[in-house]
Amino acid sequence: AIFPEFALSGYFWEDEPACWDYMNEAVTQNHLDWIEDELKPLLVESLVGVVLNNITRGPDRKFFNTSMVISHAHDYLSEEATYHKVFLPGIEKTYTTSGRDDRLVIESHYGFGRFGFTTCYDYLFPSLLREYAMVDHVDAVLQLASWRALATRDYPGMNVRTDRYYGHLWDVTMAATSATNQIWTIACNAVGRHGISGARFCGGSGVWAPSGLKLVQASNIHEELLIVHNLDVLGAREAERDDFDYAFDFREVYKPMEDGRGFTRFID
Repeated sequence: AIFPEFALSGYFWEDEPACWDYMNEAVTQNHLDWIEDELKPLLVESLVGVVLNNITRGPDRKFFNTSMVISHAHDYLSEEATYHKVFLPGIEKTYTTSGRDDRLVIESHYGFGRFGFTTCYDYLFPSLLREYAMVDHVDAVLQLASWRALATRDYPGMNVRTDRYYGHLWDVTMAATSATNQIWTIACNAVGRHGISGARFCGGSGVWAPSGLKLVQASNIHEELLIVHNLDVLGAREAERDDFDYAFDFREVYKPMEDGRGFTRFID
């Protein structure tokens, strides 16, 4: 079961004194009794894990934006089993601090495959996704987001204008990134309006195959529960490689650089 970014706290808003007070109450460490007594007892043979994102305590008053897997296999708050969001847009820099060079890879104990994690804005940075695919060899990325819906892009000379640029970006990025890295993207995004600020989130939670094809997607307007059956993560990845292995060509041309610059052309 996968829930969106800030699933417990909700998103930040502009009234800093009120928001700080609220978030200090919403921090995950204040809700461990609920996780232990209410959530973990739901984990049975047919529900092996719950993926949550929420704020956790960080340095100098700030929080980390933390994704965690509630299961019987991991300590869900340990550094080894959590992912701290790396790339922080706008208002998030006021309240949270970056996870810096942070990647989390969890191998399923049930043979489902190997999973990497991104949070919202992280997904727009291709070097992070490429490292997951090429260095960590993940089969799927779990993308948890509070991705905004409304942003205007206007090109009057071309008679083109849209008010849902962010929503458009969500759809095309999920497809393109899945295809070029030949990995699954399983994405869960907030939807609807923020209860205080009124900001709208674009929804569109869904599943994208390693081919880039969208297999299922939720509403951009209404809260929905998606229940997905027969998701053959490992089998479909193998079939994609048999059909046409993009990764083979990437390995021939691109090499990771030790200085952290990501990938560049290498000539021997």
